[in-house]
Amino acid sequence: MLGTLKSFLLGATTESEAPGPDDLQIAVVALLIRAATSDANFGDEERAAIRRISADSFGLPPEEVTELIAAAEGEEAETLDLHRWTQAIKASYSEEDRVGLIEKMWEVVYADGVLDDYEANLLRRVAGLIYVPDRTCGQARQRVMARLGIAPKQ
Repeated sequence: MLGTLKSFLLGATTESEAPGPDDLQIAVVALLIRAATSDANFGDEERAAIRRISADSFGLPPEEVTELIAAAEGEEAETLDLHRWTQAIKASYSEEDRVGLIEKMWEVVYADGVLDDYEANLLRRVAGLIYVPDRTCGQARQRVMARLGIAPKQ
């Protein structure tokens, strides 16, 4: 509701319209930040992973990555639920891109080498909200673990 009021007052388009690329980039990076902060430990490894993923995903130079992350941090701090971002992603991303986003989120949560229960729960919720099946989410996790050299727990 606040977003709708803010859009109205600023003369922006309605939220039901497809988001622009900047809005979509903010949604993706905000989810990466939410993944990094869900264990209450937003360390340097996670920050570096978000910077790298943002630069690689969107082809941005370092100064634009810094601006994007700052904007996403501001949005993430103001938003409690995930629906705003996941709806934008679900509407704009193909299935392959949504799975790629889940892989990126796994990279962020594993950046510090430790998977917290809160992080795992967030990934399951986001995967469900963007229609990535549990099995596919698990396969994405395994690919990331293999890439990062993290052995699965027995």
